[in-house]
Amino acid sequence: MRENKKNPGEKPNFQFWVIAGLGISLIFLFFLGSDTTKSLKSLKEFDQDVLNKKVEAIRLVDHGNKSFTVYVTKTKEAVTADNKDKKKSPFNYTTQKKGPHYKFEVSSDESFYAYYEKLTAKIPEKDRIKPSFSREEGIGNLLNYGFLILLIVGFFFLMRRMTGGGSGGGQIFNIGKSKASLFDTENKINITFKNVAGLDEAKVEVEEIVDFLKKPQKYEKLGGKIPKGVLLEGPPGTGKTLLAKAVAGEAGVPFFSLSGSDFVEMFVGVGAARVRDLFKQAKEKAPCIIFIDEIDAIGRSRGKGQMPGGNDERENTLNSLLVEMDGFGTHSRIIIMGATNRMDILDNALLRPGRFDRQISIDKPDVIGREAIFKVHLNDIKSSNKEDKANKLATQTPGFAGAEIANVCNEAALIAGRFGKDEVTMQDFQDAIDRVIGGLEKKNKNKIISPEEKKIVAYHEAGHAVAGWFLEHADPLVKVSIVPRGTAALGYAQYLPKEQFLYTTEQLLDEMCMTLGGRAAEEIIFGRISTGALSDLERITQMAYGIVTVYGMNERIGNVSFYKMEQNDSFNKPYADATAQAIDEEVKKIISDAYDRTLALLRENREALETIAQELLDKEVIFQADLVKLIGERPFDERTNYQKYTDSLNENAVEDTTAEVIEEKTTEEDNKED
Repeated sequence: MRENKKNPGEKPNFQFWVIAGLGISLIFLFFLGSDTTKSLKSLKEFDQDVLNKKVEAIRLVDHGNKSFTVYVTKTKEAVTADNKDKKKSPFNYTTQKKGPHYKFEVSSDESFYAYYEKLTAKIPEKDRIKPSFSREEGIGNLLNYGFLILLIVGFFFLMRRMTGGGSGGGQIFNIGKSKASLFDTENKINITFKNVAGLDEAKVEVEEIVDFLKKPQKYEKLGGKIPKGVLLEGPPGTGKTLLAKAVAGEAGVPFFSLSGSDFVEMFVGVGAARVRDLFKQAKEKAPCIIFIDEIDAIGRSRGKGQMPGGNDERENTLNSLLVEMDGFGTHSRIIIMGATNRMDILDNALLRPGRFDRQISIDKPDVIGREAIFKVHLNDIKSSNKEDKANKLATQTPGFAGAEIANVCNEAALIAGRFGKDEVTMQDFQDAIDRVIGGLEKKNKNKIISPEEKKIVAYHEAGHAVAGWFLEHADPLVKVSIVPRGTAALGYAQYLPKEQFLYTTEQLLDEMCMTLGGRAAEEIIFGRISTGALSDLERITQMAYGIVTVYGMNERIGNVSFYKMEQNDSFNKPYADATAQAIDEEVKKIISDAYDRTLALLRENREALETIAQELLDKEVIFQADLVKLIGERPFDERTNYQKYTDSLNENAVEDTTAEVIEEKTTEEDNKED
């Protein structure tokens, strides 16, 4: 098929051009073939007009097949008189059609000429209007049947297009066909496992699947069977789809890729039909891999939210998928891969062994994983000392997923390009991190924030910093900024969360105190509070309710958890009203105790609070090293996983330098002896 010249590889849209052609033809034929001339049923009007000299022209037209029409054009004076008689506006020859004004059919030209001679016998020769004669044989047929022919031809092309004729597949009649994109040896993805960093455990599992497809005898001779389904589960942006792309690039077998929403359609039975068609295509290409992204679109638990007696098309689609994955007609050489960030809502039948046997959790990377991801993305960035930058950036981006790290590198390159730099510097990466965390810096910050507000923000953020600095279980501070930004409002504080999975009651309470540090600082310094603590209050309220109702850390409520119960039924609480009142009282008490504790802590370290606030007002941005210079080291052990990792890197660097010095000294001594 001919390609589009403007966009190579893009095929022309036949539907658009066929419909446009039909529309233009319709307009053309309407104006060309439209005939609004009045048809006479009686020749009485024609006789009177001829005898009263109201006729200007007479034209006899032969249409062929013994069909003749006489067209009569009246004089200007006659038309004007007719309009006046009908009480209409005067006839305008410049804008209105001049004629013919009426017509009538005759049986033959000879009969009309004979009739006309008899009618004008008493009119002098010089005053007679001589009829003209013309032939329009075939034109009438074109006007009558041309548009019908165009309709038939256009409908033929549309039907051919919709039923899969030519290329491009169908639209209406192929609605039950699968929308999966096929990647094989001819259309291969260039992403491989080398492009995937920070997912070492997940890579090992999917590499085993690729190895099985390439060398099945290696496992079959031992009686092993590869899992039929692999489910990638994790937060958004952690690299689930990227890992699937790498599998497609490494597999060496056909790879079908589509989204869960591709099965969703308003027509009954379409989703199930697409599932069957997908597996039919996969069976023909086996061994192969099917990847369904965002599988929760069709894989939700059945029976929830369905009206009694109603028909849920999504459930029909899921049932068809379940049968194809592990029914009587199961295809052993087809591997299903799915990705979702909502595994808790998936149907249990979809997760049982025999369908998605292997469930791979892909979480946000730790500091080592972030460094590996930064190294991958820095390969395409023009910058020096990439190894050192990757290490520093990994330690400054706690909690970042792979997509956010890619965004940081891209934003850094854009910032450097905006200022016309030759390479991307560390400052550009710092600005990019601020851009991703807090949004775009507001250039007119001196106009939108008054000095009084800026002072409140400085003490608010300083309160967070001091509270976190002198609380043993709080996350250590990384950076504090009072630069107004898009989503972070007037300032933000960035902390370094510990690489851990379990939290004690003391750790959660210290975290709450640190979060309340901003509001407590406002009350101590200004004697009043502001609305700047909105996000802090939302966070501590959620944490307090989690302590009481989720984690069972409250003595009065006891070792109970209502987490799943509240999620499944948001209208009916899974506890009595008395318990609800007790929960509210305990939450209020926890928050009040944490606030009083924070007030006492900040009053005790008010000098440090003042020092940090003044430094913020002066510099607007301070880092952990600045806090060490201003108020000293933290009075607790700082060797968390993060510090141990960075210290080990520094120690290795020192050891390498020492080894080089020793080698140089040895070389010098050898030279002296020689």
